[in-house]
Amino acid sequence: MTARWPTKDDLASARRRFEEAIPGWEAPVAFGAGLVGGDGTSFPTVNLRSGYLSAVVLATVCGHVSGTRTYALSADDLAEAVRLMSPAEACTDVRHPNLTAWRSILAEIEGTEGTESAEGTERRAVAVFVGGLADPPADEHDARFRALLDTEGA
Repeated sequence: MTARWPTKDDLASARRRFEEAIPGWEAPVAFGAGLVGGDGTSFPTVNLRSGYLSAVVLATVCGHVSGTRTYALSADDLAEAVRLMSPAEACTDVRHPNLTAWRSILAEIEGTEGTESAEGTERRAVAVFVGGLADPPADEHDARFRALLDTEGA
């Protein structure tokens, strides 16, 4: 039987289980998954002090523990994050924008890894974790993500 988390308490319990499975886990102040393409990196969702279950699920797949860092995500990585997060959909009391975004990014990169888009760049996925807003950006993906934080009133 597939796991389901139909209540907010179930979501909180799932979050604790994922957090306990990562020794030294520190929740990021902000995080997101992005699509890298011809126009740079786009982030369908920007999480600032929110989405902690999604953060720890994504961290589980990336191997992230704490601090500010970016990670390349393969289609398999993103599919695993979607699989791990999917039981949350049973809770209809909250929205699941990260899961929706991950599926959208996955649809864009599935079967295209290693091939170039019409713009001449490979479409791929990236995860960004910001440990603290005062931390310097880890790279250009993080810098783009931080710019979105600024525009959303961070």
